[in-house]
Amino acid sequence: MKIIKKIGLVLLVALVIAQFFKPEKNSGDLASVAAFEAETKPPVDVKQILETTCYDCHSDVTNYPWYNAITPVNYWLAGHIKDGKKHFNVSNWAANSIKRKDHKFDELIEEVEEGEMPLNSYTWTHGDAKLTPEQITSVVNWAKLVRANYGLQPKPE
Repeated sequence: MKIIKKIGLVLLVALVIAQFFKPEKNSGDLASVAAFEAETKPPVDVKQILETTCYDCHSDVTNYPWYNAITPVNYWLAGHIKDGKKHFNVSNWAANSIKRKDHKFDELIEEVEEGEMPLNSYTWTHGDAKLTPEQITSVVNWAKLVRANYGLQPKPE
């Protein structure tokens, strides 16, 4: 029994010390998504969906939840954000070629239609980010129009 108490004490001390080490935060403001929004012209409903559901992980704008103050949870969140921005980052949208932008929107359509985005682990703690069928349709239709405007795909009927 003494060994279990010692192990528990060591783990507790390690957890307390870990609280002093934090990953870098994803800090930015909505101005970083201005070029993306100006180019893609999301309608009001889609813009609201992007702000509520997408920007936390796919831009430099992250509204951190209270539990981000807890290590190791903050490292887990930082990893999700880093991975999300690697795949689709609207804050550096202007730096992408038309071909890459078109491809990213193709992926966006696929991920949203298949229910892969937003991630379940995100919607568990952000209930308002769970997309309704109507919201999915709005996002997909907007994304298809954006792709058509890039001129690499036929115009939607």
